[in-house]
Amino acid sequence: MRADRLVSLVLLLRRRGRLTADTLARELEVSTRTVLRDIEALSAAGVPVYAERGRHGGFALLPGFQTALTGLNHDEALALVVAGSRRGAQQFGLGSALASAMLKLVDALPDGLRDTAAGAAQRLLIDPETDLLARRVAADEVSAPIGAEVRRAVFAGHRLRIRYAAVDQAPKWRTVDPIGLVTVREQGYLLATRGGADRTYRLSRILAAEALDEPARRPGTVDLDRAWQERHTRFRNGGDEQITVLVRVDPARREPLVDTALDVRAEESDADGRLRLTLVFQDRRHAEWAVWQHATHAEVLAPQELRTAIRDRAAVIANRYGTSS
Repeated sequence: MRADRLVSLVLLLRRRGRLTADTLARELEVSTRTVLRDIEALSAAGVPVYAERGRHGGFALLPGFQTALTGLNHDEALALVVAGSRRGAQQFGLGSALASAMLKLVDALPDGLRDTAAGAAQRLLIDPETDLLARRVAADEVSAPIGAEVRRAVFAGHRLRIRYAAVDQAPKWRTVDPIGLVTVREQGYLLATRGGADRTYRLSRILAAEALDEPARRPGTVDLDRAWQERHTRFRNGGDEQITVLVRVDPARREPLVDTALDVRAEESDADGRLRLTLVFQDRRHAEWAVWQHATHAEVLAPQELRTAIRDRAAVIANRYGTSS
């Protein structure tokens, strides 16, 4: 919306001082012509923005144009800035809204707190995109329109119609009663019920969403943390598709392999220094994928059907690279 863009433009100038039209256009993701029109609109509305000509010119605000957010101490201001640095909002389609909100928050802080909190926040890194082993965090991407519809249904207490693509299934439309939203390790989930039964939907697999006018069939209050823990426990302990796997693995690969499993049932060392792990995976497909990532550094000992599946996969790769192109 243009009103939000105008506010963001003012706050950018207030926070960063003189900026060129090109820089403002990049920050606001609009054209330079749009920025110039917005500058004219701000001037007409009485906002003290002015242009400076020359090589180092640009647009700036007259000193002292700001509002103050009072009543916050240093740690409270720092906590808000740090909270704004977390990426969980991306899973709920709120990334751009969070960035805009944090810009407004920092600008509204009194001068002393603004400088101190911003400087301290530069010394903290929350949830980086890679860990020490250079493994990238696989963050889900949720489109803004879908995220907005899901949020609208959740907060308004309305039923929700979604087109959902479950794993290895064709996308289907289904109507659910939303309970709440959860983000775990950069992945967002919708907790809901369908036909009275608990359901959990990964937000990145929702291809379309429509908030309906009819009220959701759900309790007035919910303990979302407890609801998530209950579903997590059922997922780990239940289901006929789960598979227990005995695998030999290089100790250096233990942590990456264990991180992909649902549970570790047993662990012992072989005479050659390798580890024998008894791991639980969601299903055979999950187990095959997890072990395959470690190539010759991991070997499935049981069950036999999983050994066969990995052998067949390796044979396909060997045949493909064994022939000249």
